[in-house]
Amino acid sequence: MTLQTEKDFAKLSQTEVQVTAMDLYTVDCRTKLAESTGDIFCVVEPPRRSTGRLLMHSLAMFGREFCYAVEAAFVTPVLLSVGLPKRLYSLVWLLSPILGFILQPVIGSASDYCKSSWGRRRPYIITLGIMMLIGMTMYLNGDAVISAIVSDKTVKQTWAIVIVMLGVVLFDFAADFIDGPIKAYLFDVCSHQDKERGLHYHALLTGLGGALGYFIGAMDWGHTALGTLLGSEYQVIYFFSAVILVVFLIVHLFSIPEVPLGKEDSLSKESDTSLLLKPNVHSNGYGAVVKMPNGNHEPDIRPRSFSALSEANSITPSVKQPNQEVQRRMTLKSLMTAVLSMPAHYRCLCVSHLIGWTAFLCNMLFFTDFMGQIVYKGDPYAEHNSTAYQTYERGVEIGCWGMCINAISSALYSYIQQLLLPYIGLKGLYFTGYFLFGLGTGLIGLFPNVYSTLTLCTVFGVMSSTLYTIPYNLISEYHQEAELQRMQEGKPLEDNRGKGIDCAALTCMVQLAQIIVGAGLGALVNLAGSVVVIVICASAVSLIGCLFVALFVRYVKYK
Repeated sequence: MTLQTEKDFAKLSQTEVQVTAMDLYTVDCRTKLAESTGDIFCVVEPPRRSTGRLLMHSLAMFGREFCYAVEAAFVTPVLLSVGLPKRLYSLVWLLSPILGFILQPVIGSASDYCKSSWGRRRPYIITLGIMMLIGMTMYLNGDAVISAIVSDKTVKQTWAIVIVMLGVVLFDFAADFIDGPIKAYLFDVCSHQDKERGLHYHALLTGLGGALGYFIGAMDWGHTALGTLLGSEYQVIYFFSAVILVVFLIVHLFSIPEVPLGKEDSLSKESDTSLLLKPNVHSNGYGAVVKMPNGNHEPDIRPRSFSALSEANSITPSVKQPNQEVQRRMTLKSLMTAVLSMPAHYRCLCVSHLIGWTAFLCNMLFFTDFMGQIVYKGDPYAEHNSTAYQTYERGVEIGCWGMCINAISSALYSYIQQLLLPYIGLKGLYFTGYFLFGLGTGLIGLFPNVYSTLTLCTVFGVMSSTLYTIPYNLISEYHQEAELQRMQEGKPLEDNRGKGIDCAALTCMVQLAQIIVGAGLGALVNLAGSVVVIVICASAVSLIGCLFVALFVRYVKYK
């Protein structure tokens, strides 16, 4: 539709844009008639991003997952090689998620109100990326460095254990934290449709990064020229991990421009002043159409700050300003209150995310051990030169290839999701992911066969892709719906919930799931006397999650 005159504008009090599941929020525009002037206020989303930009943004997830795969493949051998007592294993795996669960909302809220010239999210992404690199350096090179500078065997072992443990905890802590700012960064700079595309690319490159990480880890680098040059297999793996993480993180940081929060505020104040001086000229939101003196309509390309409706109330800026200052001075107590008092539909989404990750981690953290003990019938406690132990090691190796299949299927399913979305919607995709994972793990536990188990590893990728995309899509829709509602009610958008804290709340559920799995599964295995109970438990929890996402999770409906 082309509107040529102000009279045409005045005929529309509200424009309802019909959307489909395939093209959600292609145009997000609600118009309102100003009582005094008849002008239209229109909030337009950020500009569309190219596929190349979205892929560049997603490369951070590739690097993160590559390093995660390296950790999964090498942390246990490293810990065993430095002589870590078995009683401390649980401490290593529990400390990081406990810290993450406590501090994740703080990071999310702080990033919502960060005024760095680099933007709100990127300073945190840089800091956490550096922490990941330091953690990898410590746990992959700590033993070699300590051996080179300490001669006493007892002292060397003690310091090696301490350095490696600290490296593992630091890496896990940073790698878990960085997901929230990356997702919030995507939400800040993309339109709703591009957010969906971006999340699918995140899942795609997450799967590819994990597959490459497991593949690199499965190769014997110790007898290669590169292994001889760098000193050992661990140093070769560290070299690849560090290069991939640093290069892809730099590409990610320069993928899409991020407007600093302080700059938005200053631009908003300038627009407020101009409104007082020129009452007939309105400064609209990001990309809004403004009327030029010659009668033409040109796009306003300034960064998005206040909505058009809130700018219409700019004659009383003092009413809004105190609330913004209170939010930026948010304390830990008020932050936890905000998390605990979140709307019911946010809380239900967090619970479903917790259920999904609990089921997923039940299976993934112990899958290679399951392959060695149950599928291959090996014995991890036998003598290392015995046939039983070698059989167990063979099962663990095949389990690593199963994890590689999982990563590849996750990447492929992230593309299939886009094809299925118009037909079954987010609810159907959410339910399908949980159901297929529950069914697949149940079959693996009941019929532990090598070929069937490797085939069913594909459902792990379906669940992985689901957990990395659907909940964040729903968070995006919740925020979009809330913004539209506040705009229609004439309320400022600044009072809305921050995306950072909600992404952080979802990530907290991952840490809580790790705590539950780490603290509970050991006792469960001891009680049952077999690790087969792990995959059966994962299946049961996932099927319970099916019912929860179908009955309790709220899905936005569009008219």
